[in-house]
Amino acid sequence: MIVSGRAARIGGGPQHGGHGYARRVSSLVISSLLPVVLLIAAGYLAGRRRWVGPGSIKDLSNLIFLLLAPALLFRSMSVVHVEQLSLRPVAAYFLAAGLIFAATLGWRGFNRHGAVIALANTFSNTVMIGIGLVGLAFGPSGMVILLTLISLHALVLLTLATLVLEIAVAREHAHASGAEPPHILRTVWRALVGSVIHPVPLPILCGLLFAQTGWVLPEPIDKPLALLGQAFTPVALVMVGITLAFNPIGMHWRGALSQAVIKNLVHPALTAALGLAFGLRGLPLQVMVVAAALPIGANVFLFSQRYKVAEELVTASVAVSTALALVTLSLVMVLVGWL
Repeated sequence: MIVSGRAARIGGGPQHGGHGYARRVSSLVISSLLPVVLLIAAGYLAGRRRWVGPGSIKDLSNLIFLLLAPALLFRSMSVVHVEQLSLRPVAAYFLAAGLIFAATLGWRGFNRHGAVIALANTFSNTVMIGIGLVGLAFGPSGMVILLTLISLHALVLLTLATLVLEIAVAREHAHASGAEPPHILRTVWRALVGSVIHPVPLPILCGLLFAQTGWVLPEPIDKPLALLGQAFTPVALVMVGITLAFNPIGMHWRGALSQAVIKNLVHPALTAALGLAFGLRGLPLQVMVVAAALPIGANVFLFSQRYKVAEELVTASVAVSTALALVTLSLVMVLVGWL
């Protein structure tokens, strides 16, 4: 049940000594999450010391959202070939995410706030934390499964969130102007166009299309894209800390804790249940469950900034989810040994 790739990395599964296995898993999780916590803390310090003022947050958000993120997403997708993707293992992940997303919209309402909260409940930090964690824990075989998920993760979830957000914005504008709401088909069409011609889905689609040509990015182009992409995660996490310095968790800790529990525990539990129902076992299911248990990704924070909604709550949720993951990820990684 426990594949050799992971056993080679962390010295065997739970059947080979539960306490030792749990200690190794905890050490692995802490080593992956500690850099994230420290980057958020560094941003918090910069904000508290006023090295970066609150007026600069919007400009920094634009830099990340309009330059760094597209570079990372395009380059990541530029080497993904559709025929190499094994979609069956990720079905449980996306079905679980879709159910949680829909349930959140049903609870919060079909609006900008509901869409951003739904994204927070489902969007994992698969790059900054996931790649290092899965690579160390599950080896090369696990990485192939995770990269299949990553190649679709942002495309599916961010495009879905963008579609909902664009429809919500169109409705709000019509209501504010006193005009008749546009026909639903026209609204959906505009939202689809807006969700594609967008700083996140567009580079994903362009990168995927480029990959199918079989071409390779010339080094003078690839290297700057790589450098910009490498800057995305640390700058985005530092920005979370900066924003947190001006928007303390205090008044939002209950909401942030609720979001963190849904993302860190409900999402992986539902993924595991659906995966077992689909007949998945072993490594594919283990990787999907661990990916679902990862804390909230920084892209959710950027979406809240972009659409100017739930910014304080999302900032607090990212921080609380990441800190809570030190415990919840350790627990999930111990439990997946029995899948």
